[in-house]
Formats: sequence, structure tokens, C-alpha cells
Amino acid sequence: MSKRILVLDIARGAAILGTLGTNIWIFSNLGNYEVLLGTETTSVFTLDLILEAIVLFFTNGKFLGLLTILFGIGLELKRQSYIRNNKEKLWIWVYIWGMLLLLADGFLHYLFVFEYDVLMGYAITGIIVALLIKCKTSVIKTVTITLGVIHIVGILLFSILIEIIMRVDEFREEFLMMMNEISYVYLTGSYFDQVLLRLNDFWGMRGEAIAIIPMNILLFLFGVYLVRKGIFRQSPESIQARKKYLFWGLAIGIPLNALMFIPLFSLGVIVRYLFAPLMALGYLMAFHWLVEKRPDRFILRRLSEVGRTALSCYMLQNIMASIIFYGWGFGLGGRVNALQTIAILAFICLSMMVFAHLWLKKFNHGPFEIIWRWLTALPFNQLKNKKVG
Repeated sequence: MSKRILVLDIARGAAILGTLGTNIWIFSNLGNYEVLLGTETTSVFTLDLILEAIVLFFTNGKFLGLLTILFGIGLELKRQSYIRNNKEKLWIWVYIWGMLLLLADGFLHYLFVFEYDVLMGYAITGIIVALLIKCKTSVIKTVTITLGVIHIVGILLFSILIEIIMRVDEFREEFLMMMNEISYVYLTGSYFDQVLLRLNDFWGMRGEAIAIIPMNILLFLFGVYLVRKGIFRQSPESIQARKKYLFWGLAIGIPLNALMFIPLFSLGVIVRYLFAPLMALGYLMAFHWLVEKRPDRFILRRLSEVGRTALSCYMLQNIMASIIFYGWGFGLGGRVNALQTIAILAFICLSMMVFAHLWLKKFNHGPFEIIWRWLTALPFNQLKNKKVG
């Protein structure tokens, strides 16, 4: 396995487990995402608040951003692979068909497992970017600038709206009532009650996934840019670029993301959707640095295995969390403190590492990856067989 691919597998594995570091608080609070918006006061510090804040500082939006960048990197690597094999015209159709399958998979995951599924958004973004990168450079730049402005302005306006909602008693009570209604279904309702809730409130629960499509497109394009600039090569230019991105991602990204500790709900939104991707870039460069220093570390090998079974682990970890926290399962939602929630997070992550390690002893890809790859190739194999016939 090449160092470049190893880095991507490790980063992908960390991103998958890292998304659970954010989602676990939604599970443990039975669908109530208020915890992700921050707090309005610093007058009382409890152990729960401190532990929540520490975990969310390192995870909230960071691993989502990292996973999005990695999707863009994967898109460009696949495209270049088809180009090397003189199949560039075929690539676009194979990729779009694969993304349509991912969209269907994401919908099923949303409906039957978790309302904050990311797969649907990635599928739509992937199709848009696959078509966009075929355009002239000037068109891509124009689209990038336009989407950047839309995203920044949209997030700033949304952050102001959230601040107003959470500060005005009447609006906040309505918001909390809505959250409590969702939590009540997750605590007392049957599994099918939850499915019905997600089906009936599809557009409401998919609001975030739709709203961040501009950001997803930008991060996909940035992933494409990294590949085209040879960021993972060992040339002097690439080494310097990685050092620069590491500095910007961590030395600049960490202080910006630390703004989440200021008691303003609006900053929670701004950090998650504007500053977190910068820290995600730092994570990617940090993983590359670790692989260069010692690629055979135990934890890096385990992360790479999770990365190779990323789709399967992503869905399985959410299934495990659903069983643990929701009322139709063990019903621990709303009954565990922050330390216990972190312990459950660690347990699920370790379970995914064990699963990936054991599965890859027998197979080259995860179970859902095998099905997805087979369905992706199926129509093109049939077309090839017809031509041969």
C-alpha cells in the first residue's frame, strides 16, 4: 500500500469515528441538538459541561469537514485513474451512477437509522462537482467565489437568527418544545414511530444537509485542488505546502475554533460551519506527518482499517448508538452523564476497529462497500458483455 493511500485511509477512518464524536451527543440527548449550539452563560461550570465542550471542540464540524475534503480527493483520484486507462468519458457515468446509489443508501440510512445522515448530501454534491470540474477554469473559479459568498453570508445570517431565537424567551420556548417533542418520540415511541417521524418531517430534518451543500461543494473542490497540486507527493513544493496547511489548520484554526467557548449561540454556528473546515485541513496534514514519522503505529493501522470499511462503519456505529440510546433499545438517552456518554463513544469506536480488523482478514472491502461496488459496476458490466456478445 502506498504512503499516500495509507494517509487517506487513516484520515478517512478518523473522520468516520470523529463524526460520532459529534453525533453521540445528539443520540444521548434523544435528537435534541441544542448542545451543539453552545451555551449562554459561563456562570456555572459543571463536569458535564466541561467534558462536552472539550469533546465538541475537537470534533464538532472538524471531522465532517475532513470527510468532505476526502470525498473530493477520492473523486479526483478516481477521475485520474480512468484518464490513465483512457476511459475518461466512461468515468463521469460510472461516478454519477455510484453517487445515485449512495443517495439511495443515504435515504435509507436517514429513514431507518439517523436523521443527520451525511451520505445524501455527499451524493448530491458529488454529482454537481463531477459535472463542474469538466467546465473551464474560469467557470469553476466563478462558481467557487459565488458559493463562498453565499455560504458566508448565509451562515452569518443564520447565526444571527439562532442568537435571536435562543435569547428571546418566546422563540426559545417554541424551539425547546419542538426538541422535546422529538425527544419524547425517541424515548417512548417504537422504532416505527421514529421512522414515521423522519418520513413526515423529511424536509425539516434535512434542512442542514441542504443548507450546507454550498460548503460541501467548496470542500469537494478543495479536495480536487489538493490532488491536482500533488499535495501528497514528496517534492520540495509539496512538503512546503503541507507545512503551510498544517500551520493554517492548527496554529490559526485552533484559536478560531476556540471561539466556541465564548457564551454566544451565534459563535457555535459560525465555528461549526466557517472555522471547523480549517481545523479539518490541519488534521489531514497532521495525519500525513504522523504517517511519515511512524506509519506502523497500532492506532494508525486500526484507523486505516476503519477507513477501508468507512461506509460500513459509518452506518454500523449509528445503528449501535440507536440501539444504546433510543427507547426501543436500551433506552439510555437522557439518562447518562457526559463521562458515561464518552465511555459509550469509546466503546462504539473500539467496536468498529475490532469489526474492521476482523472483517478485513477475510474480505478486501466492508460489507456495504462490497454491495455498493457491485451495484455500481453492474450496469456497465452488462453493457460490456452485450458489446462482446
